[in-house]
Amino acid sequence: MRPKVKSRIEVTFIYLFLAIMFIVIAYPLAWTIGMSLNPGTSLYSASIIPEKWSLTHYKWLFTSENSNYLLWYKNSVIVAITNAVVSVILTSLIAYAFSRYKFVGRKYGLYAFLLLQMFPSLMAMVAIYVMLNMIGLLNTLPGLILVYIGGQIPFNAWLVKGFFDTIPKSLDEAARIDGAGHLGVFFRIMLPLAKPILGVVALFNFMAPFVDFLLPRIILRDPEKFTLAVGLFNFINNEFANNFTRFAAGSILIALPIAIVYLFSQRYLITGLTAGGTKG
Repeated sequence: MRPKVKSRIEVTFIYLFLAIMFIVIAYPLAWTIGMSLNPGTSLYSASIIPEKWSLTHYKWLFTSENSNYLLWYKNSVIVAITNAVVSVILTSLIAYAFSRYKFVGRKYGLYAFLLLQMFPSLMAMVAIYVMLNMIGLLNTLPGLILVYIGGQIPFNAWLVKGFFDTIPKSLDEAARIDGAGHLGVFFRIMLPLAKPILGVVALFNFMAPFVDFLLPRIILRDPEKFTLAVGLFNFINNEFANNFTRFAAGSILIALPIAIVYLFSQRYLITGLTAGGTKG
C-alpha cells in the first residue's frame, strides 16, 4: 500500500473516531438541554427538540418559594472554592516536602499515598460517618469540606510531587545563594513554575462538589445544607417523581461555574507553562 493512501486511511479513521465520540458526548447533552426547555414535567412526553420551548423551569428554579436551588448553588460554590483553595495550599506544601527534603518515613509516606489510592472511597464511608458524628461535624458543610480536602491529599500530593521532581534543584541552590530560605524557595521558585499542575489540582477539586452525590448524601441531612447534586435528586425521587424537566434545567446550570473556572484555568495553565519554559 502506498504511503499516501495509507496516510489518508489513517486520517479517515481518526476523523471517524472523533465523530463517533462527538455523538456519544453531544447526544445526552442535547437531550438534557431539550428536556429543560420542554414545558411539561414528564420524561416520556419530552422531546429532544421541543415543539413549544419554554424557560418555565429555569424561572421556577430561581423564583419559586418552594425552590431551594439558589441555596444549594451557594452551598456548592462555598464548598467548591474552599476545597480548591485549601487543597492547593496543603497539596503544594506536602508535595514540596516530599520532593525536596529527606526525612524519616519519607519513603513509607509515599508508599502510603500510593496504597491509599488503590482503595475505593466507598470503603471509608462508615468510618467517615462515625468520625464526623464524634467531632460534631455531621450534617455540616465544614464537615463535608474536611472530608473532601483530606480524601484528595494522597492523589494530589503524589501528582504535584512528580511535577516538583522535574524542576531542577539547581534553581533551589541558586536561590539559597541569593539568601532565600525554605519558604522563599517555595513561594518564589517552586510555585511559579508549578502553575500548570496546581491549576489542574484546583480545577479537579473545584469540580468535585458539583458532581459528587454519594458523599454529600451520607453527610448532609437538612435540605438547607444540600449541595446541588443531592438537592436535584429530590426532583426525581419518590416525592417529586415527575420533575425530570426541572432536574434537567438545574443540571444544565451546574455546568456554568465549572465552564468558567475551566476557561480561566486554561489561560492560567498556558501562562504557567510559558513562564516555566522561559525560566527553566
